[in-house]
Amino acid sequence: MDNKNGLNFKDYTIKAEKGLTFYELIISNCKDRIDEVAICKLNGKYHELTEIIEDDGEVELIGFDTELGIKIYTRTLQFIFIKAALDLFPDSKITIQHSISGAVYGEVNKEAPLSKGDIDKIKVKMQELISRNVPIKSIRTSKEEAIKIFEKYNMYDKVKLLKYYDIKYVHLYELEGRYDYFYGHMGYSTSIIKLFDVFKYESGFILQRPKRRNLSELAEFVEQKSLTKIFIETERWLNILGIEDVGSLNERILNNELINIIMVSEGLHEKKIANIADEILNRKDVKIILIAGPSSSGKTTFANRLSVQLRVNGLIPMPLSLDNYFVNRVDTPKDENGEYDFETIDALDLKLLNENLEALMSGEEVELPIYNFKKGEKEWNGYKVKLPKNGVLLLEGIHGLNPKLISNKLNSNVFKIYISALTQLNIDNHNRISTTDVRKVRRIVRDSLSRGYDAESTLKMWDSIKRGERKNIFVYQEEADVAFNSTLVYELGVLKPYALKELNKITEESPVYSEAIRLKAFLSFFNEIDIEEVPKNSLLREFIGGSIFYEY
Repeated sequence: MDNKNGLNFKDYTIKAEKGLTFYELIISNCKDRIDEVAICKLNGKYHELTEIIEDDGEVELIGFDTELGIKIYTRTLQFIFIKAALDLFPDSKITIQHSISGAVYGEVNKEAPLSKGDIDKIKVKMQELISRNVPIKSIRTSKEEAIKIFEKYNMYDKVKLLKYYDIKYVHLYELEGRYDYFYGHMGYSTSIIKLFDVFKYESGFILQRPKRRNLSELAEFVEQKSLTKIFIETERWLNILGIEDVGSLNERILNNELINIIMVSEGLHEKKIANIADEILNRKDVKIILIAGPSSSGKTTFANRLSVQLRVNGLIPMPLSLDNYFVNRVDTPKDENGEYDFETIDALDLKLLNENLEALMSGEEVELPIYNFKKGEKEWNGYKVKLPKNGVLLLEGIHGLNPKLISNKLNSNVFKIYISALTQLNIDNHNRISTTDVRKVRRIVRDSLSRGYDAESTLKMWDSIKRGERKNIFVYQEEADVAFNSTLVYELGVLKPYALKELNKITEESPVYSEAIRLKAFLSFFNEIDIEEVPKNSLLREFIGGSIFYEY
């Protein structure tokens, strides 16, 4: 084993020994650190610790303090919760619904409403399972046999998922006689869970895991009321559509109900946008509308569709690009590596921006700057504008929710909108679809069709994109007056062929090959949908082209 610094697994490698399991290999080389290993990597592919080594090479160890590792920790914790809850309440239905504040929200639907006492009993049962170091087995079985198991459990969400899933064999996980299907890797034993909490929240529960970068401390749970409200709203949308999960979506499509799904989905979007426009109209003092959200949320199309509804209400929207307010490049702040930091809010000329906003709101004609990105400086080309009496300024950008953007003097005239792709549709009751995965697929498709970037380049950039979002967007999402969920229940079926075409170009030598494999497996759950079925004003057109609002 090569251990250069002894601090983490970054530089650890162990020579593979065929015939051993990865668990046995680790025990024979670094037994005292087995509890820190989430998964192994050999020749570019990930392997669970229970798998048998079949190839030569150097085995990399991946810890729970990595993004992949903490997902495995969370997934294992969810399985233990499901096992404990079903042992106590055999006739209940458990749904893992969404991520919130570094934790997981879910519900236990049973005859009597879930109580704090019920949660306390589940927690005790979970602790007992963890203390006994119960193995979690990976089992390969035929699709037909898996369907029989889930029919016996009355888990028809999984039955429908597998029924329309084009595979012959399924990997199930087994914990003391309880079988389940999970999309993603699992821990080898209940004992990998060292720290957790579970408590009653709203009508369900919150399942907490440790911080990724400090596994000895629970991730702090902070209520996110705006986010919770939009998840509740999206759940209502799915109820209107009569779609609970991917299996029911595929079933409806195969029953020739696609057009109805698309029309109602788009109608729900339009109604929500119209409601936001009404709220702005009713707030008589609003003169500045700020729109912010993470990458691939559909901000541009949303802004265009909101503009239409504002005009319906008698308001005249005037777009104002924050890109034109960058400071001159020589004045751009630098990051810890001495590189220009274009994503910090201090890269914007906030003084000039607020001076222009105040003047426009006072009825003055204002000459606006045009930023020359080639020269890296603002230019003044005589571009003058004046805000009409019934006009509203529309600003869209990553800093739209940051309190520093607009001066306190103008705060009473500001309306803030947070937009993101907050999916509520899950693969099945126990496997949620990550919001990040939806945005990642959107970005891959848009980058390939309109920007000339291949999927490999997009995936390589993603860590940097996420860092910028965490720093500049997510921390301010509760500042918004209203949130808009831009996901469409049918969109992954449309995006699938375009994304697969790009993902299939990524070779085994690429550092993002494993991520490409994972995304391809994720997309395989969805039935393809013809692009021609997508309306020209749909927010989805921002990623696939053909929008009535702009060309790309």
